[in-house]
Amino acid sequence: MSAPARVLVVDDSPTMRGLISAVLSSDPEVSVIGQAGDALEAREAIKKLNPDVVTLDIEMPNMNGLEFLEKIMRLRPMPVIMVSTMTHRGAEATLAALEIGAFDCVGKPAPGELRPFGDLAEKVKAAARTQRQFVQPAATPVPPVSVADFRVGRKIVAIGSSTGGVEALIAVLQKFPANCPPTVITQHMPPTFTKSFAERLNRLCAPVVEEATDGARLEIGKIYLAPGGERHLQVANASAPCCRLVERDPVNGHRPSVDVLFDSVAELAGRNAVGVILTGMGRDGAAGLLKMRHAGARTLGQNEKTCVVYGMPRVAYELGAVEQQLPLNAIGEEILKMTAARKEGTE
Repeated sequence: MSAPARVLVVDDSPTMRGLISAVLSSDPEVSVIGQAGDALEAREAIKKLNPDVVTLDIEMPNMNGLEFLEKIMRLRPMPVIMVSTMTHRGAEATLAALEIGAFDCVGKPAPGELRPFGDLAEKVKAAARTQRQFVQPAATPVPPVSVADFRVGRKIVAIGSSTGGVEALIAVLQKFPANCPPTVITQHMPPTFTKSFAERLNRLCAPVVEEATDGARLEIGKIYLAPGGERHLQVANASAPCCRLVERDPVNGHRPSVDVLFDSVAELAGRNAVGVILTGMGRDGAAGLLKMRHAGARTLGQNEKTCVVYGMPRVAYELGAVEQQLPLNAIGEEILKMTAARKEGTE
């Protein structure tokens, strides 16, 4: 058995520090080695204790979590899991933290929540494994994409991602032109965060990005992000493809689930689709991507070197679901190649 993941808990609230520590300590593969109430205490604790992982509150006195995270990533890169309030402001700050380099995020629990910080221990263990293999991925140079003459074909693009997905999706979608193929995305993210993430993507990318709504028509130049929470995103209606939000139990422990999205795209679009699986813990999306490939879709997976967590893409690759594995900065361009119209009247 490998050594327990060693965690430093940073939060200005003693109550929250105690709750996070109790949740983590209930897992025998996690060891809470220290606590800190602000960034100054945390800095000294990191020097003294050398933790594998830090959980970091965003709103703290003296120096907020974003400022401290930026210093960690610049001076001593290590896995950091952000702990955020489940508000619009908290979501905006957390998304900024994920772009700076935070490993993942969890929401602070609501009063009376039965399973506070439900999968925090699993995220900590995944983060610790990343720390023990920590190597900054070398960027693979890719020629810039020329989108001036891009003419979209008839394909739908479906993308699934989890841990590390915020940065990965930005990297992929910023390659898309304003007339990109209709694109549907399931990213594992707490409720209330997906609306803020869609708004952030919409500001950063040329196409229109919005949180998916039930019945929204899939249109050229639009990207639809599955809302976090109680429903799964599917595509439906072959004659006029649209988004469907369906109430079902979690699949692979997730709602929305990448497998649910990919399964629906396989059935609806078949060979007129491209499936992409990006960085993430677990195996969600692997079986669905295999269904897409069996239905004739083109399929891509992010390669190990550029993944924050090579979990979902690894399982998909091992199942035979991935047609090509590519570094992150090559995926956007490859999607455009696969979805461009060949000639008038073709896909």
